[in-house]
Amino acid sequence: MDQTPHINYFAQTDFRGKKIPFGIKSEDRAKHMYIIGKTGMGKSTMLENMAIQDIKNGEGICFIDPHGKTAELLLEYIPRERLDDVLYIAPFDLEHPVAFNVMEDIGRDKRHLVAAGLMSAFKKIWVDAWSARMEYILNNTILALLEYPGSTLLSVNRMIADKNFRNKVVEKVTDPGVRSFWVDEFANYTDRFAAEATPAIQNKVGQFTSNPLIRNILGQTKSSFDFRELMDDKKIVIINLSKGRIGEGNANLIGSMLITKIYLAAMSRASATDADLKKLPPFYLYVDEFQSFANESFADILSEARKYKLSLTIAHQYIEQMPEEVRDAVFGNVGTTVTFRVGPLDAEVFEKIFFPTFTKEDMVGLGFAQIYLSLSIDGIGSKPFSAVTLPPILSAETSSKEEAIRRSRAHYTRARELVEKEIMDIHMPATSGSNVAKSVSSNSPSQNNTRNNNFSASSDRPKRDLPPPPPARPSPKPVISKPEPPKSAPAVPAPTLVKAVPLSARPVSLSDLRAQTAKDPQSKSSEAGRSALRSALAEIMNASNKSAEPKPAKPNIPEVKSEARLIKPEQVATPTKPAVAEVPEDILRGMLNVDGK
Repeated sequence: MDQTPHINYFAQTDFRGKKIPFGIKSEDRAKHMYIIGKTGMGKSTMLENMAIQDIKNGEGICFIDPHGKTAELLLEYIPRERLDDVLYIAPFDLEHPVAFNVMEDIGRDKRHLVAAGLMSAFKKIWVDAWSARMEYILNNTILALLEYPGSTLLSVNRMIADKNFRNKVVEKVTDPGVRSFWVDEFANYTDRFAAEATPAIQNKVGQFTSNPLIRNILGQTKSSFDFRELMDDKKIVIINLSKGRIGEGNANLIGSMLITKIYLAAMSRASATDADLKKLPPFYLYVDEFQSFANESFADILSEARKYKLSLTIAHQYIEQMPEEVRDAVFGNVGTTVTFRVGPLDAEVFEKIFFPTFTKEDMVGLGFAQIYLSLSIDGIGSKPFSAVTLPPILSAETSSKEEAIRRSRAHYTRARELVEKEIMDIHMPATSGSNVAKSVSSNSPSQNNTRNNNFSASSDRPKRDLPPPPPARPSPKPVISKPEPPKSAPAVPAPTLVKAVPLSARPVSLSDLRAQTAKDPQSKSSEAGRSALRSALAEIMNASNKSAEPKPAKPNIPEVKSEARLIKPEQVATPTKPAVAEVPEDILRGMLNVDGK
């Protein structure tokens, strides 16, 4: 395609009634473009017009849209001859997920950049739950996984919980600091400390990886696209991160990862010679509401990316949305600043840029599509002037949206069933459930609330942590204890042994007394035994005499089978009356061989 630089028109002058369209040249766009203004003032229309011109001019672009409307609009303007150039990333398209592994094929000198980008993204999303210990463990986890082939974001929880997998990863680690953490430090964590330190990471990461929308994209080991190739071949990358369809946290995470990967792709151009670098085409990155994806690494992108022909056009609503380090990078590196109507606080900041031409009162009073700007012209910022943005570009007669999506799916996606099967095969441990439970319990908490870790979530604790078994109890003797409140039988699928309950707290049958007497034959002959049996007999008689009196229902008292002393689940119910065996006193005395003394 034509390598001639193009002027991208976005506004027209409004001084003394003269309407003269103007724009910005490719060389000046390399110093980046910053747009700010309240919602509804025309920022999106300006971005759309610029992106459409780039598409029609054959330029390579990437447009990250957190709303979704602009992304779908741009698909309408794809020229027929460029339909095969389109990569459309829509995470909500569950049946056709693209593959994006941010941890794939990262060179040794770039691993810390990727780790820093991921950590910044996580920290921004989990600001309320972030801690120094969480950051320390998670950073070492990511750095270790970046050295292990086939790692994905899904590997984070497995690295923490699966000892066998962790050992395999550590064997591949060459970074001495990271290796020392896992060999000398993490391996010596006590179970109690690990149970306190790791669940926060597992729960937070699990919030994303348990979602099929995220898992099927980030869980594939081989990405279906290479940003370096997309940039060099001048492809059209449209990323629809509609927060209403995928959630704000998911949108922010994916957007941050994509921007980090684009930055790394641009940095890889550093290996080209000066002559080859001059031949490489520019690549234009548009980020609407960029504060959602701006992290600490974004400042590096603004200061370094222009060297490798990555030009940014970023837009948002107000200054306070930016972290301080990003704010400093923006005002220190952008060549063109465009201001729509802003609030009073932001107007005070921009008054320092546009004074004395415009005051803060002027900026607060701007109308729809009216802008103040300082435009980079041949590398030098112009004096501030006013303008009006251009109206929307007319849509094409025939829409290319559906055809562009169809071809993008054919080139860059796979069927959901194949993706999920592959993820299951790769990330599920090959060990049995018992072995997995054992590996989880070695250096991690025994309970894990996340469902996506591919391990047993309720594994037993290590045997060394269990108390010694209690000594064997002697056979129970028929000694009457104080009444205890009734206990509910455990709801378990298998029959469960019923603990002995004091006679005064439950109904006593004839078979019960027989069983108790049979366990201790000497109780008949001893004075203590006869005394105990007399007391038991008195309890039975008292219960029999009072059985006719109304009593409040005792909840959850199971029916007891005296012969087997077992309770089955279907037999557990709240009886309306105590099940008491009424037996004449003389028969009981005779059968138990107890005199009336």
